[in-house]
Amino acid sequence: MDNHSLKNQKAWEYRAYEFWTMNYGTPQEKAAQIKKDPRARLRYHQKYFEHIRGLNIANVCGSNGRIAVPLALLGATVTIFDISAANKRYAMELADCAGVSIHYELGDFYDVDLSRFENCFDFAYLEGGVLHYFHDLERFSTLLYRILKPGGRLILSDFHPFRKIMATGIPGKNAVATGGNYFDCDIHDGEVAYKSYFPQSEQDDFPDCSLRFYTLSEILNSVIQAGFNLREFNEHPNWDDEKIPGEFTLYAIK
Repeated sequence: MDNHSLKNQKAWEYRAYEFWTMNYGTPQEKAAQIKKDPRARLRYHQKYFEHIRGLNIANVCGSNGRIAVPLALLGATVTIFDISAANKRYAMELADCAGVSIHYELGDFYDVDLSRFENCFDFAYLEGGVLHYFHDLERFSTLLYRILKPGGRLILSDFHPFRKIMATGIPGKNAVATGGNYFDCDIHDGEVAYKSYFPQSEQDDFPDCSLRFYTLSEILNSVIQAGFNLREFNEHPNWDDEKIPGEFTLYAIK
């Protein structure tokens, strides 16, 4: 694990379980909520998961299990890859409370064991904003390609790169880090996603993450150059201002 990954691991293990419980409720409470309508938890990605019973899904950077558990309830075999032991704790308790089993590979995805996972998965599903934690996007996309079976599908949903220049909404905070330069390619210190939910008096104790913000062309080219067949690219409105982009979803096939 390199220094950037170690820094991100430290940040994502600091009071993360406490935050999930504070924001989502206990694993038992969250599980009861998910079980009412698992498919609804997939938001606008539901169409990609119509028939997944018996399929093998990699939920890369799957965090606290809020996506893995609904997928498991819909009949899939789900493996989370994530760097945070605190995230794993919540996710495994959530799955247990929901009455399903998930697998959790704790560690840096750059170190994924290809002797176990190459050509293994029918889907790789990433959502919630993860790309900025990886500083070698070509390597990351190649690993996603390699863990998928031939014909396997990639669903990648992330913050829109427009946030690099427009400081609006939660993703837009990073326009400050880049100085509003869309083509900025530096690595920046940045806040862990949930820091602002804690009292101001406690926020100075939070470790920073190590972040790299990408342009749209960098993201698309990394997927294409890894060997994927890009089938669909959709943009979604910003959470605070629907007139500008906030997220995107990329759909590709190996």
